[in-house]
Amino acid sequence: MQVGITLPSFQPTGAALLETAREAERVGIDGVFAFDHLWPGRQKSRPALSLYPVLGAVMAATQHIRVGSLVARIGLVPDRVVISSFISLLEMGGHRLVAALGVGDSKSMAENKAFGIEWLPIEDRRRSLAVVLDALGGEAIECWVGANATATLDIARAAGVAVNLWDVELDRLRAEARLGATTWAGSLPTDAPSAARRLVELRDAGAEWVIWGWPRSTDLVVRALSLAGMRGSRG
Repeated sequence: MQVGITLPSFQPTGAALLETAREAERVGIDGVFAFDHLWPGRQKSRPALSLYPVLGAVMAATQHIRVGSLVARIGLVPDRVVISSFISLLEMGGHRLVAALGVGDSKSMAENKAFGIEWLPIEDRRRSLAVVLDALGGEAIECWVGANATATLDIARAAGVAVNLWDVELDRLRAEARLGATTWAGSLPTDAPSAARRLVELRDAGAEWVIWGWPRSTDLVVRALSLAGMRGSRG
């Protein structure tokens, strides 16, 4: 199992984010991932760095760590922009790239409406997801689909790509892992022994990746990996 972290992208500048990415690479964390939101949660007044420039900057600032979205939202920009952006990132960073995609949910709708971006019906967003997956797959870009809805997950399975489940329980993770490649993302405990136990549980339930929702400290991740017996083995 590989372990990544989300980056602190809800900042006015990219300095802390880039330093976190460099530090994650230095200590041996497998990947860093950025959100695609116009503001964090319900905090409309807080800043949010834009996904694709963030990924490009992280690619330029690092050498070998995996770099990905979690998740790039279908319907926030035109499909062709999503496709061309990831192809450009592929040219910059090679196959370190992970294009995790999602169709958004009711929480996303407020962001679209606030910026005058049409909120397309879910059926249209799912059709676009399939088109984008096909295009990126043709470029041999690794794709995941982040979702909980069965209809969206079915698109991922049909395309032969991994699914990403946010903060689901172990039983749900096991069930999805039986169907194909499955990754997990969410918060982990803030003490290393508890986080280590959780990492082992997630690995044993079938997660191929765990993306630790911003852990505040790469040192905590390293300690948890060591206690879990994953440090240095990279899986």
